[in-house]
Amino acid sequence: MAPITLSKVDTDLKEVIQQLFEIQSAVHGYLGPETQQELVRKIKSLTLALSTLSNDTRYDPSAAVSTSDSSDPSDPPVSAVQLPPEIIDYVDAARNPDIYTREFVELVQRGNQDLKGKKEAFASFRDVLAREMRSAMPECRGEVDRVVRATGGTVPEGDGESGETK
Repeated sequence: MAPITLSKVDTDLKEVIQQLFEIQSAVHGYLGPETQQELVRKIKSLTLALSTLSNDTRYDPSAAVSTSDSSDPSDPPVSAVQLPPEIIDYVDAARNPDIYTREFVELVQRGNQDLKGKKEAFASFRDVLAREMRSAMPECRGEVDRVVRATGGTVPEGDGESGETK
C-alpha cells in the first residue's frame, strides 16, 4: 500500500465537499423547508470541519525542523511509526486497540506453546531414535552420538557396549 500524501488528502477532501453539495442539490426538492435547513447546516458544519482538517494537516517544513530539534533524538519521528492495519481497523470500528493487543499476545502465547510441544516431541523422538540406532548398529555409535550432541541432545555416558569412554 502506497503512503497517502497530503495533496492526495486535499484532493479527496475537495471531492467529498463537491459530493456533499451535489447531494444537497439533489435532495433540495424532496424535503420540507425545516429538513432542508437542517441538512444545509450539517453540510456546512461538515465542510468547515473538513476544511479545518485539511488546513491542520498541511506539511509545514519549519514546524518539522523545530519539533525535531526539541524532541528526544532516540524517539523516531511520528511519520516513521508504522501501525498494523488491524489496529486502525479496530479504531475505525470504535473498538479499543488494547483488545487487539490482548488478542495478539494470547495468539502468540498459544503459538509458543504449540512450538514448545513440537520441540519437546522432536527431542524425545531424537533420543529414542538415537538409542535404538546405537543398539541396532553399534558401528555407527560415534556418528549417532555426534548428531545427538549437534542437535542439542545429551549422549548417555558409559553405555559400555562399544567400550568407548566419553
